[in-house]
Amino acid sequence: MNKKARLIAFYLPQFHPIPENDEWWGKGFTEWTNVTKAKPLFKKHIQPKLPADLGFYDLRIPEVRELQAQLAAKHGIEGFCYWHYWLGGGKRLLERPFQEVLESGKPDFPFCLGWANHSWQGKGWMGSDACFIEQKYLGKEDAKLHFKFLLRAFEDKRYLRVNDNPLLVIYRPNEIPDGKNYLNYWRELAQFHGIGNLFIIGDTPLYNNEQIGLDGVLYSGQRHLKNSVWEKPGLFDLIRGQKIKKVCYKEVIPHLIKPDGYQVGEYPVIIPNWDTTPRLNTDAMIFYDNNPELFREHVKQILDKVSSRSYSENIIFIRSWNEWAEGNYLEPDQEFGDAYLRVLKQEIEANQ
Repeated sequence: MNKKARLIAFYLPQFHPIPENDEWWGKGFTEWTNVTKAKPLFKKHIQPKLPADLGFYDLRIPEVRELQAQLAAKHGIEGFCYWHYWLGGGKRLLERPFQEVLESGKPDFPFCLGWANHSWQGKGWMGSDACFIEQKYLGKEDAKLHFKFLLRAFEDKRYLRVNDNPLLVIYRPNEIPDGKNYLNYWRELAQFHGIGNLFIIGDTPLYNNEQIGLDGVLYSGQRHLKNSVWEKPGLFDLIRGQKIKKVCYKEVIPHLIKPDGYQVGEYPVIIPNWDTTPRLNTDAMIFYDNNPELFREHVKQILDKVSSRSYSENIIFIRSWNEWAEGNYLEPDQEFGDAYLRVLKQEIEANQ
């Protein structure tokens, strides 16, 4: 359907229990645990934000994954970028949903992988400072073992490509020791196995291709917000003496786009909303008073900024498909139903 822009939505595989989370957070913990306990912190703050059409799903169920793919495809999204955790020495987490997608061939929906190369820390999920599993880089043999897994995905006919090269996102490329050589080793392995080169995009605000060896970076606007963007706390925005970091979505929209435009190798990110209250409570970063028509304005601006790019490289990421506990999701909710998805589809079609 969409020939001008390729929309890829980040996909979090955290919605099923795993032994590690059972041990750290309690039996049966998933992201829904955080989502359902969230409470509003001020007058216009809508919490909890709860799912509608797909319900409180479990990603171990194939039918759920099929329904997600159908919804995404129907509304103009080209594919999912599944977050993938490789903590070194073959240690993976939350691997089951994507592993089943890979092995079953279903859903028949394009995908790529994003290596979430960060330690497994309580701060990310529950506001704790504890580090449960450290992200390790164990040298060339471990890099080779990791690539062996990635290769199975790269060779899949559904895998997303840029100029015929497999697309790979890395969350923190600048933290990989001797990162340029590390990634070049993977490129050599890719060419050896006959799958072309790799097209590697860093999910980082820092872009130094010579130093890190990337093909591009994401510009995810919530990371670039100046302190002046946030509202000054009023009397009722102080909870136990703590200031709430919040801003109206309408006011933040202009700041989610790169001010001087996107250069070659910079890829924009659409952000439907942002509210980390379910995970971080009063430490959260909150965009509030959002609605589908404001989202339409944001989507239009992003599409217009990169409309002159060639099709293969005209990639726009969406943060995210289902990051419910960060408040950035496109799946239908009980407040607006599927309105965000319908807006996205309308604007993609209008941009063709």
